[in-house]
Amino acid sequence: MDRRYLLMTKFGVRNIDSYNKKLEDTSEEDLELMWKQFSPEEEADKPIHIPDKLPYIIIIIDELADLMMVASKDVELSVARLAQMARASGIHLLLATQRPSVDVLTGLIKANFPARISFQVSSKIDSRTILDCSGAEKLLGSGDMLFLPPGTARVMRVHGAYVADQDIKQLVQFLRGQGKPQYNEEILEKRYDESDVDFDEEDTELYEEAVELVTQCRFASISMIQRRLRIGYNRAARMIEQMEAEGIVGPADGAKPREVLTRKD
Repeated sequence: MDRRYLLMTKFGVRNIDSYNKKLEDTSEEDLELMWKQFSPEEEADKPIHIPDKLPYIIIIIDELADLMMVASKDVELSVARLAQMARASGIHLLLATQRPSVDVLTGLIKANFPARISFQVSSKIDSRTILDCSGAEKLLGSGDMLFLPPGTARVMRVHGAYVADQDIKQLVQFLRGQGKPQYNEEILEKRYDESDVDFDEEDTELYEEAVELVTQCRFASISMIQRRLRIGYNRAARMIEQMEAEGIVGPADGAKPREVLTRKD
């Protein structure tokens, strides 16, 4: 999203439609002049690369509750930021969940999604969590749903179409033929460099205290180390990762504290 906004800034446009139209209607020489005009001085000597048209992107999260269990605050802020800003750059979000509780569909997330759909739910509370009104608990199932359009507070009762497995396969096959996927391999790289894992003398003392702490408490979490040792998140996260590498604690298990694998002597 940020990269797209940077491109639109360089060409003096405000949304993806204007950007793609400008690429069509403007000569390559004029595009190069615009690129130089809006580029910082340190990029003046770099080669100019005029990108192709920007495609629309739809981000689909099939089960939001699963992400919220792992890192609720980070997910909430990222989803809200995309929902607030990404539309003009051609990025749209589609969220789905089978657990419409307030800790999954938070107020911040709901406030930034203008259109909502609810299928049959078990209670009025779940209906209000999704639509801000009751009614979804009375639906009949099998595609019966309530739709809250953007810009209105009145829900519409509609019926969703049934899509067979064969139809899904044909649609996916068609989409695969539109272009090759472009994977970002950077997300597979380690979060920290090897130099970040090496502790200085002060960190070594704190690390030993952290090991003693988790061994006594019989559980380990980043927040607990932050609170008890009064250190920052990154520092505590590095200590937990180091403990996992040394076999002191087990791997992460969602939002649960890590298991301590060693015993106190």
